[in-house]
Amino acid sequence: MRHSVVLLAASALAFGGAIAGGAVPPPVVVNDALLLGDSMPRTLEEFGFFRKRNGTDPAPGVVPYELNTPLYSDGADKLRYIYLPDGEQLVAVGDGLLQFPVGSAIIKTFAFGEGANQRFIETRVLLHRPDGWLALPYRWNDEQTEARLALAGARLPITRPDGSEISYRVPNKNQCKTCHSMDGEVIPIGPKARNLSKEWLAQMVEAGRLSEVPAGSDSMPDWAVREGADTAALARAYLDVNCAHCHQPGGGASNSGLDLRWEQDEPHALGIRKPPVAAGRGAGGHKVSIAPGDPDASILVYRMDSAEPGIAMPELGKSTVDEEGVAVVRKWIAEMKQGNDAT
Repeated sequence: MRHSVVLLAASALAFGGAIAGGAVPPPVVVNDALLLGDSMPRTLEEFGFFRKRNGTDPAPGVVPYELNTPLYSDGADKLRYIYLPDGEQLVAVGDGLLQFPVGSAIIKTFAFGEGANQRFIETRVLLHRPDGWLALPYRWNDEQTEARLALAGARLPITRPDGSEISYRVPNKNQCKTCHSMDGEVIPIGPKARNLSKEWLAQMVEAGRLSEVPAGSDSMPDWAVREGADTAALARAYLDVNCAHCHQPGGGASNSGLDLRWEQDEPHALGIRKPPVAAGRGAGGHKVSIAPGDPDASILVYRMDSAEPGIAMPELGKSTVDEEGVAVVRKWIAEMKQGNDAT
């Protein structure tokens, strides 16, 4: 059973136990009026998503979840939650993105370290307001007692658990839109049914917070236990999660002609033997996005394997190379047939 499912059950048990023992803590409820309004709260605490000021212990209606294959963000850990207003539920539309009712929110905290050494860096929130989704970044203070709105973003020196030093970027409000944009509208990109566990989805249905467990859910591989998994499935899931929010029709990089979504199966759209639309510095002198059997001749690997601005892909959300992600995509391309049936 995955961690988020355990958290969901533990949260319910703890709440029930507190009631049974008569030790009901002061209620902490999400501020629906603030979420639906047109203001941009100065602190994360004002939303009431968490019982504690340090961003832990989710309030009623705030549910933790995890993704099978997560987005790489310089190795940061992610604590993900959704909030649904009373009486509302998610609607499943096939295996794709779950449909959130107005008044809901998606909350994601980025952290480094474990246990007592874990430090929150930022929390990003997506608010579903009557006029659409709004993305806001909040930066945690050194004391870990408060996260304040950071519309301009920030650059922070971070020492990762492995001792490496990085310059971590908290995105500004407009950069949030870069990845969360579809046909000019801000949308969520993470909680797709195919990238969520069936256990979590079933619990949400049982709780009345999801319409159904759709066919095709939980089809993306679990990145945490990828040893021995199908290489093509791992690579396609990685590209869907890390690249397809821009590289798909209507996405921010749709003019590249690449469509890296999980459901895409047309070789040329995936980049196989596809020349770049512009043979600039980002191509590195290579002729095609994916050269079957030859990852070193593939623009896709060349750009993923670089941390240099102007070459590195994705352009936002990381400043380091994801060595494990590159290795999976490299292996996938190396194993491709070099004939017409490249996939």
